[in-house]
Amino acid sequence: MDQERAAAYLEHIGAERPARPDLDALRALHLAHLRTVPFENLSIHRGEDIVLAPGPLVAKVVDRGRGGFCYELNGAFAELLRALGYEVELLTCRSFGDGGELGPPFDHMALRVRTEDGAVWLADVGFGRHSHFPLSYGSRAEQPEPGGVFTLREAPDGDLDVLRDDEPQYRVEQRPRGLGDFAATCWWQRTSPLSHFRTSLVCSRLTADGRVTLSGRTLVRTAGGSRQERELPGPAEVLAAYREHFGIALDREPVLVAAPAG
Repeated sequence: MDQERAAAYLEHIGAERPARPDLDALRALHLAHLRTVPFENLSIHRGEDIVLAPGPLVAKVVDRGRGGFCYELNGAFAELLRALGYEVELLTCRSFGDGGELGPPFDHMALRVRTEDGAVWLADVGFGRHSHFPLSYGSRAEQPEPGGVFTLREAPDGDLDVLRDDEPQYRVEQRPRGLGDFAATCWWQRTSPLSHFRTSLVCSRLTADGRVTLSGRTLVRTAGGSRQERELPGPAEVLAAYREHFGIALDREPVLVAAPAG
């Protein structure tokens, strides 16, 4: 990414250009990204292609004002961080399901980021409800922050488990990967009837006081300890909600399109 594109990316998320690639700037960028760029799977149900390459990923966020799921969000964020002087590696993860079972390899992507002082951080702007700030990669102590209490714990085969409030979220393989390594599982997530991305329609963004989520026609807003849920009556209201809460302008209401059986 050249500096002109980096400037456009920073403007889009409302972040200042860092004077240096340090932790304070990384924290500010991480939070700004979460508050601006939504976690969403609309492309899957709108029949849009998802191209795991730096140019298309950045263009989707910066030029089209869209979000994406983990491969897109963390893939684009990695490009921005590199352009700003951070060392970034892509890490493959396996998410824990409701029953504690692990998902398939490469079903999540996170970032290992090194700041100018040599410290290493786990950054993740693509997991929906998660940490607001990067986590200390080398620490095994509890890391309390606005998103919860996070812990990185040693796992079998040299992996790391990421826990939020003592609940396992995903398992990190520490070997660095390339963007193309995620392509096969990205395709599976988009097409398989076993993928939860095929059976859900979601757009969600962190806010200054909570979170806003649109799932189908259900709009949910949380702030502090309160939760408000409202069913939107029709397509016009749904499209208006996408514009108001996520800055996404669509030509038609997204609808859930299930994967073909077989």
